[in-house]
Amino acid sequence: MRTGPSGLPLPRFVSLKSDRINLRGGPGQDYQVEWIYNREGLPVEIVAEYDNWRRIRDSEGDEGWVFHSLLSGRRTALITPWIRDKETRAELHRSASNTAKPTAILEPNVLVDVRECDGSWCRVRVQDVEGWIEQERLWGVYPGETIRP
Repeated sequence: MRTGPSGLPLPRFVSLKSDRINLRGGPGQDYQVEWIYNREGLPVEIVAEYDNWRRIRDSEGDEGWVFHSLLSGRRTALITPWIRDKETRAELHRSASNTAKPTAILEPNVLVDVRECDGSWCRVRVQDVEGWIEQERLWGVYPGETIRP
């Protein structure tokens, strides 16, 4: 596994620490602001590091640079952001099985907190509801990645 100057793996998922973060065209405040994120907790993927700056990629594939202190190690994910049809929903289950009773039905782009993943299923929380979802339905967790509680 490749690591960056921070000593942490590249790439890796993190989340946005606040609800107003500038995405810049390069690693420094002298670079133009290309985009402003307005969603605290949004998962992003760090793909490169330069000094205290991190090049990130969002779920739509857009990339740019943010200052490291604007990112959090808190693991979050988006439910099937690649699906544009709001009628296509994902089920949270009581346990890691498609036959387990559903605890909630979630639309695409719902933001969830990731509690743990076993490589196939992840236990997530949204508001006051917790349940298990197939890992492949999440953007913010790598295929086969395990996350310990």
